[in-house]
Amino acid sequence: MPLTGAHSHQFGAANPMAEKNTLRATLITLVMMVVEITGGYWLNSMALLADGWHMSSHALALGMAVIAYVLARRLASDARFTFGTWKIEILGSFSSALLLCGVALLMFAQSVERLFAPRPIHYDEAIAIAALGLLVNLLCAWLLKDADHGHDHHHEHGHGHGHGHANDGHAGHSAHEHRDMNLRAAYVHVMSDAATSVLAIVALLGGKLWGAQWLDPLMGIVGAVLVSVWAWGLLRQSGRVLLDAEMDAPVVQEVRDVIRDEFPAARIVDLHVWRVSKDQYACILALASPSPLAADVVRRALSIHEELVHVTVEVQAASDEELAAA
Repeated sequence: MPLTGAHSHQFGAANPMAEKNTLRATLITLVMMVVEITGGYWLNSMALLADGWHMSSHALALGMAVIAYVLARRLASDARFTFGTWKIEILGSFSSALLLCGVALLMFAQSVERLFAPRPIHYDEAIAIAALGLLVNLLCAWLLKDADHGHDHHHEHGHGHGHGHANDGHAGHSAHEHRDMNLRAAYVHVMSDAATSVLAIVALLGGKLWGAQWLDPLMGIVGAVLVSVWAWGLLRQSGRVLLDAEMDAPVVQEVRDVIRDEFPAARIVDLHVWRVSKDQYACILALASPSPLAADVVRRALSIHEELVHVTVEVQAASDEELAAA
């Protein structure tokens, strides 16, 4: 039976350009968020207000991305974080999503109120602010996309660990093919916010040109729904990771398939899989085998699945009768 011990490693690669450009995008988004929310209240535009609150959701996402970069860099050598600091970002996302649920409820209530009790809207000023918000979103998207391209470098990593541990990278896994998912998520958030800005502009133009004032609060309701859907999805995703509810992930069945196909005489007696980064998993596997079986052999068989970055294998001796009775 192989010995197992503690192991500490930071998952993921540093991306200085992404950290810098994400910080810039966060600051720009925060300023524009304040302008839109203030303008929405002052100009009585629920569409503009909804766009501002929707932008706040992405400001939170961008801010958490920045925090993740900073903590990962500053705590890279801190041995207390066995599997890195990625879950700090997840914890922040969960907290932000709870706040956004409250924001969406407030937006919805105010929009419904304005739908039945409309107030005069200063269309020209509101359209100008919404157009400025769209330009800001496109600028932030350009910053984030540029940083993503700047990090498209190549590297190789492959180092083994004894005592039944899988390596934290696989030899031959060159090329940084998996781009920065933290940055990619921020980019998608900004682009979706740009789409919301377009909807706000359309609603305000409809009210100004055709007198369809109902479009403005209706767009506020649509914005509230968008924020609530995004917040609920984030709650589910982040809660799942925080609770290590990953045993229905495809990689779990892949582990079972490898053992079944490569070691048909062995039986899985204990299996735990949990996520340690966006696309990487750790695994603890205990096997019972009637014949001698080295943990390193099992590790090599599982290494075909690159998302398994840290695997601990334990092999127990068991007779055929014991396996049949199990």
